[in-house]
Amino acid sequence: MGGAEFQSIVGRFACQVHWGDCDPAGMIFYPTYFRWIDAASWALFETAGYSPQWMKREHIAMPLVSAQCEFLAPAVHGDRCEVRSRIGRFGGKSFTVEHDIVRSDGTPLAKAQETRVWGRFVGGPGTPLKGETIPEEVKARFRAPSPTR
Repeated sequence: MGGAEFQSIVGRFACQVHWGDCDPAGMIFYPTYFRWIDAASWALFETAGYSPQWMKREHIAMPLVSAQCEFLAPAVHGDRCEVRSRIGRFGGKSFTVEHDIVRSDGTPLAKAQETRVWGRFVGGPGTPLKGETIPEEVKARFRAPSPTR
């Protein structure tokens, strides 16, 4: 739907490739990227003031409905990496989180995108989840400051 990309703050999530993150060839096993991007999304929301504790107290959830990842270069045991995350788009009830995963030397390792829904548990945690319109206050907390001239 051809709108301009949302100008988002960028969260930075540090990670490292450990032995258990590797496949038998010694390279990062692809599910590790998905684990990292999920953790990076939660860290981004916590940075904006939406901690898991706040979400539980307010009966809010942001379930994942789609995830994709493009692998650009291999990472190996010991590599220190960073996931750089930002909101790519806010829709009515859904939003996308875009992630760039880079090695500490600046090498791009992967690009990923998640689509999540902003929802509320109707009667508290464990009850049915219903999508809700994303409040303007939520969007405002993720908006990057405008550059000054």
